[in-house]
Amino acid sequence: MVRTKGEAGSGNIVEAVRHIRTIVKQMKQLTVLGKEELVHQAKELQAPLELVEWVAAHGKLPVPNFSAGGIATPADAALVMQLGAEAVFVGSGIFKSSDPSARAVAIVQAAKNFENAEKLLEASRALGDAMPGLDIAKVPEGELMQTRGW
Repeated sequence: MVRTKGEAGSGNIVEAVRHIRTIVKQMKQLTVLGKEELVHQAKELQAPLELVEWVAAHGKLPVPNFSAGGIATPADAALVMQLGAEAVFVGSGIFKSSDPSARAVAIVQAAKNFENAEKLLEASRALGDAMPGLDIAKVPEGELMQTRGW
């Protein structure tokens, strides 16, 4: 699996959206490149040429792309699915909400029905308060979780 990274525990979807848009854009760009350009891109991305060629041919990764970090509402889950995530992981967004059980059910319904606005609205009704969101710009660089890893 590949994880798109937002800021875990923040309730702020912005970074997860930026990351998934970047990944999807890069995959789409590969689909129009010739063989020589794919070799160059493989070097630039520090990725095996076979993988880059596979993504170019199929327009997606050969493993599921799941989005995590900052997802706190059914609308957040539906948004990342619409942007290209194939799965959603939610932790703090559920457990820091006013009703974790109802929020978990609603987020599952939103992810399953991300293309159906009526079902998304139905899943979002009467949920109570979501977890409080953080302004990522105000979190010190050394405390950000999303910058860890590769």
